[in-house]
Amino acid sequence: MGLKVALAQINPTVGDFAGNAKLIVESCRQARGAGADLVAVGEMALTGYPVEDLALRRDFQRASEDALLRLAGALSEGGLGQLTVVVGYLGEAVGGAQLGTNSGAVIQGGEITTRYDKHHLPNYGVFDEHRYFEAGQSACVFEVAGAKVALAICEDIWQDGGTLELIAAQGEELDLLLVINGSPFESGKWQTRVDLAAKHALAFGCHVAYVNLVGGQDELVFDGASFVVDKKGTPLAVAPAFEPTLLTFDLDEPSGEAHSPETDATESIYRALVLATRDYVQKNSFESALVGLSGGIDSALTATIACDALGANHVFGVSMPGPYSSEHSISDAKELAHRTKLHLRQVSIEQPLESFRAAITREQGQSLVNGVVEENLQARIRGTTLMAISNAEGQLVLATGNKSELATGYSTLYGDAVGAFAPLKDVLKTTVWQLAKWRNTAAGQASVAKMMRDWGAIHEIVASPIPEGSITKEPSAELRPGQLDSDSLPDYEALDEVLGAYIEGDGPATESQSPASQPLDPVEIARVIAMTDRAEHKRRQYPPGPKIGSRAFGRDRRRPITNKFVTTKQQT
Repeated sequence: MGLKVALAQINPTVGDFAGNAKLIVESCRQARGAGADLVAVGEMALTGYPVEDLALRRDFQRASEDALLRLAGALSEGGLGQLTVVVGYLGEAVGGAQLGTNSGAVIQGGEITTRYDKHHLPNYGVFDEHRYFEAGQSACVFEVAGAKVALAICEDIWQDGGTLELIAAQGEELDLLLVINGSPFESGKWQTRVDLAAKHALAFGCHVAYVNLVGGQDELVFDGASFVVDKKGTPLAVAPAFEPTLLTFDLDEPSGEAHSPETDATESIYRALVLATRDYVQKNSFESALVGLSGGIDSALTATIACDALGANHVFGVSMPGPYSSEHSISDAKELAHRTKLHLRQVSIEQPLESFRAAITREQGQSLVNGVVEENLQARIRGTTLMAISNAEGQLVLATGNKSELATGYSTLYGDAVGAFAPLKDVLKTTVWQLAKWRNTAAGQASVAKMMRDWGAIHEIVASPIPEGSITKEPSAELRPGQLDSDSLPDYEALDEVLGAYIEGDGPATESQSPASQPLDPVEIARVIAMTDRAEHKRRQYPPGPKIGSRAFGRDRRRPITNKFVTTKQQT
């Protein structure tokens, strides 16, 4: 029997040292029962990740070190001392250093025998690790059950040099390269990770084990999907995505080829949004969510995600008809509530709107509430209504806007932008429709039901929760007679192509070459870019929401609000 390894894919919470340690110990007990020799958990699993400016606090650094010592003591009891355990944590600054380290500890026999500090500190996208950590300088190779194991942390295998170069220079024959990770979800990213691991497996002639965190942390969601590749780079074992689990494998026992956990991109995105919403609500000590229900597709999908994350009994919807609300918007909100069994109340905004009309006047007594003022005021009354209910009843408000609206500024500050969390913040409008249609299918129902079972949730999973009318009707804010989104925005299919090119590419958008229903000409592309540039101040005030793509607003894409640079030439 060769080295048996267990990858503990856990869902930690930032700053919950006791809770995170408990998850690690429980995983070790399971691993011991499975006959494992080596257990590994993810990057900074003991502290939670990312800790951001908490990393700069000496008391937090000391708390991390203390928690590591307590964990080592706990792992010396109940037969767990037979295990070798690798755990990520925040190392305390030493000497005259101000910064701590992103580290991994090797615990054997209940003692910390080796410590390793991450070499490559990413400073792009959502990462800002040069701000928080000192870089490591030494390699880490240790022995377990006669096998040679090298340790790396996440970015260490994405860059040349550093620890991998030092390991290679030692000339030791490795049995396993163990990589502990805090790698956020991006649609389609799993195969990139596997290809990278395969490259290093071939280079070192050894297995590569990649263990990742799982769970939501503010704007990030970690998908797990830990895996092992053999010496030829072939995936041998794969953990499920978005679920805490223990993945075990034996280096000397051949097994069949494993397959990607990302069977469908739409499914992966939906599951990421549900997990992110569930963890944001529950990790911030809320029990329920509040959603404004307009009858439109965005609020219907947001409410459905909340029902799948928390259970319909913990989701409260508010229908807030105004003077221009259509009957089908009210009926679609009621139909959604009927299908999902969420709580629904109706609060008309017409009387408050009339009061504002009478109260806000010019010196001559003429009301200022007309045109765009009236449109925005309706949204702000709705936002105030949601926050009042939240304050009175303790639910967490979910904003319902999508990335297309956020990009172009098609949202009202202090109106439809209110809330504590925005599940669709990084989801383009065309993807909103895809997600809604997928969730209404048998495949969507089965996928969500499996996820609930794996979480141990007991709430009911509803088939086809989203009314067909919410999916098929033309989008409208219904803030003036006959208003449609198309009055202000291009066709969403063409708009999203331009936004994708401009936001993801971070430069001048090119004219669409794909078969959009209404491809945009350069003049329209320039208008979309100008709208996007002008809306930065709105995005800065928008609630956090889960990142699902490579270029999310906020952590990934940061632009100055006061900015007179204008793109003057479009590439075609």
